[in-house]
Amino acid sequence: MSTLNPIPELAPQLKQLRLSGILDSLEIRNRQAIEGKLAYTDFLAMLVGDEIARRENKKFEMRLRRAQFRTTKSLEQFDFARVPGLNRALVNDLAAGRYIHEKAPVLIVGPSGIGKSHLAQALGHCAVRQGIDVTFTTCTALTQSLNAARATGVYERKLAALARVGLLIIDDFGLKPLRAPADEDLHDLIAERYERLPTIVTSNLDFAEWDHAFATNRLLASATIDRLRHNAYCIALEGPSYRDPKVAPANSKPAHERTPKSAAK
Repeated sequence: MSTLNPIPELAPQLKQLRLSGILDSLEIRNRQAIEGKLAYTDFLAMLVGDEIARRENKKFEMRLRRAQFRTTKSLEQFDFARVPGLNRALVNDLAAGRYIHEKAPVLIVGPSGIGKSHLAQALGHCAVRQGIDVTFTTCTALTQSLNAARATGVYERKLAALARVGLLIIDDFGLKPLRAPADEDLHDLIAERYERLPTIVTSNLDFAEWDHAFATNRLLASATIDRLRHNAYCIALEGPSYRDPKVAPANSKPAHERTPKSAAK
């Protein structure tokens, strides 16, 4: 039996112990141990470390899939130069998990295209790296999913699942007016999470206009928004839109006015 190769009998034993990931690095680590004349305990420590890293990476990838982010945008990709008024120190504090430990909401407002969703998802990515389960959804998709759950008799289960998620990110709050039962569903969810778990909300509406998101029930609006604002970190983004169209050069002509080279004389 060669000392440079893993023992074949190890494979089924490691699988039985649910440690089959060790097989991925066993041969390399075995060579390193022989060449470096490592102690058995050092060799074992390397294998255990590899297995822990593999499991943590698998958990991270699973949390990332469950979060259902629209993009893979991170905080490192966020262009702070476009929003010079943004408190970068606060954002870094939040990225480190401050609001998560405080179970506090984070409310992000600003015009369309300023980077609200990017920032919210970037904070969500940071939370995933910290081992937090995250769910990203738009306000419309959220209320529609709750209404669909009601229609199939699983509303309470759906509400409880959303109420338990480590970090809930609700994008585009107020983009469409909330009517019954969507307004009640959102209120019930926010009430369940209030002072228990953190929630991030983005909106095109200024903070003073949030009650306008509720089409008719102003009392429900007040109760919901009051819970969201309590102890919340409020971030207002101002600056040019990421989606501004590119400006053509001054001497450029519209496509229909250009003369094809083949037609030029």
